[in-house]
Amino acid sequence: MSRVLVAMSGGVDSSVATALLRDQGHDVTGVTLKLWGGESDSGCCSVSDVEDARRVAAQLDVPHYVFNFSEDFDDTIVDPYVQAYADGRTPNPCIECNRSMKWGRLLDRARAMGFDALATGHHARITHDTSTGEAELRRGEDPAKDQSYVLAVLGQDELAMTLLPVGEMTKADVRGHAARLGLRTATKAESMDVCFITRGGRTAFLDARVPPAPGDVVDADGMVLGAHEGVRAFTVGQRRGLAVATGERRYVVDVDATTATVTLGDRRDLLRDTVAFTRPTFTGAPIAAGVSVLVQVRSHGESHVATWFEDHLEWETPQPRVAPGQTLAFYEADRVLGSAIAT
Repeated sequence: MSRVLVAMSGGVDSSVATALLRDQGHDVTGVTLKLWGGESDSGCCSVSDVEDARRVAAQLDVPHYVFNFSEDFDDTIVDPYVQAYADGRTPNPCIECNRSMKWGRLLDRARAMGFDALATGHHARITHDTSTGEAELRRGEDPAKDQSYVLAVLGQDELAMTLLPVGEMTKADVRGHAARLGLRTATKAESMDVCFITRGGRTAFLDARVPPAPGDVVDADGMVLGAHEGVRAFTVGQRRGLAVATGERRYVVDVDATTATVTLGDRRDLLRDTVAFTRPTFTGAPIAAGVSVLVQVRSHGESHVATWFEDHLEWETPQPRVAPGQTLAFYEADRVLGSAIAT
């Protein structure tokens, strides 16, 4: 039996993860993180989510605590998120939260409190190399719910102390198990949005924090097509809400915060042979230059083949430009090899 701290978000996945570990005989303690103190109607930061987690823990007869990391969350997640949009980049706050909060502050707290492992309800799997014992992060059993992409920033230190109990289950299996246990979260809707922004409220959230920076919307040749009120409303690849009517489908192909210029083009203008990156991380041994990898550029997007180099990827076939600030996750079959941030 080991002592396990379970991050309980108030959703069905972490509820079932807690129940499974308890039934396996582990000494389980639940914890919910208080991260965002402002308005929220989604994600894992609302008062109702904390209450759901507390009541599930009580039903399962496991201790439950709330850790307040809100000050660190503001400094580490919210402020950089705002700055990224002001700089014309498109951040992944949920991935940074995993890196800095859950497998940062929370994992450190778990170690300090003498826990043997940290568990979450993510749909991903951890296996171990039969010869070295090295932890291997893999895709979850349910392709439609696989969350390995958002965990690609984890390394051996984190993976060695991580349990993902629902990774071998489909979402239907999870809900069915919760229903059999009579858990209040069995039919609870999933949280899909950034937890510190209300649904549909991203522009208003940024407007309150980013000074207006109006500029031009131009085509690939530099011809002015219209005007915008700030680059914070645009991301590379966007094709709706472009502030101009061109009579044909256009996409954002570049956002230059320095000149407050947004460039539009057709889909061909988006295609690139390479993508540069920074901040590479690895789940195990570093990827060797020249190795072919599968690359996923969004949580549930398709994977595409590329050759990995120290600071960039070369696509096997041209791909739409990845928005600067987005996470690239690298795979070999279903195993996650690492991650990086597109520049």
